Amino acid sequence: MLRPAGDGDVDAMRAWRNQPANRAVSINQHEISAEEHAGWWARTREDPTRRVLVFELGERALGVVSFFDIDHEQRRCAWGFYLDSETVEAEGLALVAWMQVMKEATTYAFDTLDVDTLDGEVLAGNEAVRSMNRRFRFTEGPAETREVDGRTIEVHPISLRREDRRGARKTRPQSSPESSTEEGTR
Repeated sequence: MLRPAGDGDVDAMRAWRNQPANRAVSINQHEISAEEHAGWWARTREDPTRRVLVFELGERALGVVSFFDIDHEQRRCAWGFYLDSETVEAEGLALVAWMQVMKEATTYAFDTLDVDTLDGEVLAGNEAVRSMNRRFRFTEGPAETREVDGRTIEVHPISLRREDRRGARKTRPQSSPESSTEEGTR
């Protein structure tokens, strides 16, 4: 389940983001200070182009999904997520949690935010995420080279269109009363 993040989630979000496994696959890999995180949260919770949600599995908070650059006019946004990697690994929940958070996040983007395109980025060396993105039908662009925190990285842009997502509902033509069956199928 995804629910809006609140002030009571701030410490857990920072702790999860600072876990070594999450920092290793992030574009910005430095440890987030309490002050930096507080500033981010103050800006984010007031920003109408952002949504931060807590991912829960079995009624327990296990991750964060962030949507940003939400553009209702262009019907697109960007996103990212991270899990409480220490807990999901220790309890053998990593794959289940990962699949579920991606399913719920893409559903939220297309059905709640009502975007047509969901964008993101992934480090070129993060083959596990790149593979999972392909499984969820994201398309990947060519790697871009960047300088971040004094290091050179390669990042692939990714994108998923509404009609390409797993389990996408196909638009059905509106039926007229004359074309309905006796059972009243619409």
